[in-house]
Amino acid sequence: MAIEKELRLKENIKHRDVNWLSFNERVLQEAEDQSTPLYERLKFLAIFSSNLDEHFRVRVSQLRQIKRIDKSLRKRLAFRPKKEVKEILKGVKSHQERFGTVFFDEIIPQLKEHNIHLINSGEFSEPQCKEASDYFATKIAPELNPKIVDFKTDKDVFLQNNTIYFVVAFENEKQCGLLNIPVEACGRFYTFKNKDSKDYFITFIDDIVRSKVSQIFPNKTVKGIYEVKMSRDAELYLDDEYEGILAEKIYNSLEQRTEGQPTRLLYDAKMPKELRKAIRKYLGLGKIDMMPGGTYHNFSDFFGFPDPTDNTDLHYKPLQPLKHKYLESSTDYFKTIKEKDQLLHFPFMSFSYVERFIEQAAEDENVTAIKISLYRVADESRLTTALLKALDNGKAVTVFIEAKARFDEKNNIVWGRKFEDKGAKVIYSYPRIKVHSKILMVERLENGKNKRYAYIGTGNFNSKTSKIYCDHAIFTAHKKITKELSRVFDVLEGDLIIPRNKHLLISPFTTRRVFEKLIRQEMDLAQEGKPASITAKMNSLEDPAMIDLLYKASDAGVIIRLLVRGFSCLIPGKKGLSENIYMTSIIDRFLEHGRIYKFGNNGEELLYFGSADWMTRNLDRRIEVLTPLYDEDLAQELNDILNIQLSDNVKARIQDAQESNTFVKPKVGESLVRSQYAIYNYLKEKHSND
Repeated sequence: MAIEKELRLKENIKHRDVNWLSFNERVLQEAEDQSTPLYERLKFLAIFSSNLDEHFRVRVSQLRQIKRIDKSLRKRLAFRPKKEVKEILKGVKSHQERFGTVFFDEIIPQLKEHNIHLINSGEFSEPQCKEASDYFATKIAPELNPKIVDFKTDKDVFLQNNTIYFVVAFENEKQCGLLNIPVEACGRFYTFKNKDSKDYFITFIDDIVRSKVSQIFPNKTVKGIYEVKMSRDAELYLDDEYEGILAEKIYNSLEQRTEGQPTRLLYDAKMPKELRKAIRKYLGLGKIDMMPGGTYHNFSDFFGFPDPTDNTDLHYKPLQPLKHKYLESSTDYFKTIKEKDQLLHFPFMSFSYVERFIEQAAEDENVTAIKISLYRVADESRLTTALLKALDNGKAVTVFIEAKARFDEKNNIVWGRKFEDKGAKVIYSYPRIKVHSKILMVERLENGKNKRYAYIGTGNFNSKTSKIYCDHAIFTAHKKITKELSRVFDVLEGDLIIPRNKHLLISPFTTRRVFEKLIRQEMDLAQEGKPASITAKMNSLEDPAMIDLLYKASDAGVIIRLLVRGFSCLIPGKKGLSENIYMTSIIDRFLEHGRIYKFGNNGEELLYFGSADWMTRNLDRRIEVLTPLYDEDLAQELNDILNIQLSDNVKARIQDAQESNTFVKPKVGESLVRSQYAIYNYLKEKHSND
């Protein structure tokens, strides 16, 4: 029976890395959507490309590592790494074909309609050739490192991760030219000077370099020029022995990332077969590592595509941050928060409220201590400045820094050292566990007693990302909440092993147990014939035990409504398995990042929000914090926002067994609901002081 149960579960769980392609397809859909402003379509192509690069560096790399383990061990896995990689590559190929279609057949012509011309070297006019030559000589040429590679004798060639190169085919097929495109030093695009013309001309610097290849290799007969890009394994393989400071080991190991194992060589599909074969063998790559692409790579550079027109119609209309009804006019945040919990919603409201709170804490003579967990530290900001100011003013500042936040390790550690130099108590992450919680606590002397003020959120303490990510956060002075949060910080500081808590959900201690209890409670209600429901919004759904429990809940008659932005291993709407589970995903102007969980609870709804997804890592291997909402008004506010998102029929896609990504269509007579804009309007009205 147990074996049958295990097999049933394996058969009904999607592989996360394959389903991730479905998420990236939704990003691509936004680029394909004609109603999306033109430059925003370009940004979605950039996001798609950036996502794909990271996927190959992290996830595909891990699958390849699994392929190398003993075959007898691999057989015990619920999936086949080779099969999954092939399926991923098949999906990527299909998506890249759509990518090429939308860029070349739609976006380029539409740019021309707005007098913006993206031209190649063959289209340069005489004056443009002269201008490009001058730019090449003064800016580009000093940054080039051309090399003639002999396939049989040269062994020291190394392609840097995410760097664009030209492979130059010569008449002598035993050799090729290798030439870097210096994007970091020169930018990716060059805008030609506009001499009183209504037309603007932009080119890739690749094309400027391409026009000079014969000059760069003067003694060679050039037969072809083909762009390539290498993706490398992003994992930091640290020793299992954790002697010494982990942060220092990570810092010293960051060079690994630039030298990691190849996971993909993207090449121009026009490259001749024999040259392609020679390059593959020379670099020691397998056939599966080779990915055909277009003439240009690294479309993530389109984040910086110039707009010389200043035409506002080509971009999203600005949304002015809404003024919080109570915090906006408050001169004393401590008084305002003590009177009533305060809820924030980014990017609809400004992150400056968080910064002002820490600034007030830094200057307040009654504040004794500030404690904060930082997962991704922003570059110098009001927040970091305020923390440094607090240290100058003699406050006890404790900063917990996650040293293993992927791709932000260096910046995090650098800032950790700055805080230490100023006298802060800095704690870096543990070897085998990440701290992903978004928490802050301020301790203040009031009437001779210690009073705590807390902040719990779903997003990072970062003013830049707060303008892009949809997140929620609460300021509270609730005694039971703040007391339990203080225990979380005690755990982080090493003063406590297991925190006692009845209100907060804290991973890896209580989150899984409480969620499982609440799901089973809804199952019991359904079996008693009472209304039973679970509504959950998250970034990713992967944990097998949670998925299995949701299947059982569906079978018991619980109505389950899921909103998952990214990948999901659960198969919704499958007969005999998940008929009562309906799942959608929203991709729109802003990146959905909040996690909200609601349980029917026999008519007395329970609502939690915080930093944890239903992923094994968030439940068992990370420090996460989720909080209930005890303020009825705020609980209603968050519930209203959740319901607006569930009603989206403009940017929501249905998630089904076929992974069709079909858009939710409005029913007859139903108004259109584009949830992100509807939430903005809802909050605008709610926080109006009129």
